[in-house]
Amino acid sequence: MTVKKIIHVDMDAFYASVEQRDNPELRGKPVAVGFGAKRGVVAAASYEARAFGVYSAMPSVTALRKCSSLIFVPPRFDVYRAVSAQIREIFAEHTDLIEPLSLDEAYLDVTQNKQGIPVATDIANAIRAKIKEGTGLNSSAGISYNKFLAKMASGYRKPNNYFVIPPSRGQSFVATLPIQKFHGVGPATAAKMHAHGIETGADLASLTIEQLADRFGTSAEYWFKLSRGIDDREVKPNRERKSVGAEDTFIEDISDIENAATLTQPLIEKVWSATDKRGLRARTVTLKVKFSDFEQITRSRSQQTLIRSIGDLRALVQELLTRQFPSEKPVRLLGVTLSNFVGLNEADGAQIELTL
Repeated sequence: MTVKKIIHVDMDAFYASVEQRDNPELRGKPVAVGFGAKRGVVAAASYEARAFGVYSAMPSVTALRKCSSLIFVPPRFDVYRAVSAQIREIFAEHTDLIEPLSLDEAYLDVTQNKQGIPVATDIANAIRAKIKEGTGLNSSAGISYNKFLAKMASGYRKPNNYFVIPPSRGQSFVATLPIQKFHGVGPATAAKMHAHGIETGADLASLTIEQLADRFGTSAEYWFKLSRGIDDREVKPNRERKSVGAEDTFIEDISDIENAATLTQPLIEKVWSATDKRGLRARTVTLKVKFSDFEQITRSRSQQTLIRSIGDLRALVQELLTRQFPSEKPVRLLGVTLSNFVGLNEADGAQIELTL
């Protein structure tokens, strides 16, 4: 069988690096993309900020406690998307098998590549050099024979570096890897693994498929293969988008529907714009509500007909808000998500059929 050549490219502190690139006064300083308000959250942190223990998803108050000189910069997602598009064009010079995971990272299958470069490491470093030349930004790359190991490799020598895990070292690399470092293993899964005495990939590989099934049910085969450096997943250039959402945490808690309606308008515009650009229409809208005590609920509305305009979406969100407000408990966060998609071509066909 042909050994696959998979590259995972990950931009280094992408949002923060873009801000430092565009504003020389921020270079070399601890920068957080986000809002420094009481209820703000760090969206991204520069490496200077990370040295103080500041990381993404950290509450702003905690970040400022760790680094009093932290500089908060509001996010500019239109700029990040434009830079991401530049990077995607560089990927496309080498392969059409590109699977973006977010604006700042993607898998590339370069087993067969457009420029006929035989060594995947050479392709990865050519891409990194072109990204630096075209955007002024640093990136890291992982090169291996499957997606899991390429992903693990890209973070192994960050920032601005690369790492290779060849087939001969795949299983031994996984064996020494702490289970909480596995891509896709969150705190809950890690705690469950630790409760079963599984601390490393070697511990995982020591279990039979029957023992894994007893502990982890239908995930047994996945863990069995992964612990042996096996990952059969393909690089999928056209991953189906399951949902598109946006949310906001408020500086002040709210309880009335007037404020709720006002504060959801930017979220509605953001999710509508994102789905419209992708040529999608949805049948389901979901309202997310997080209260001041951190209890969280979701309320959804699905319909047989498509949500065809932003006005229709506003009406549906208003309907969901009306059921929830006025709220007995203060609300600290609202979110709006669209799902249950069809493409515009398919949607237009369905509309014609209904009309006839």
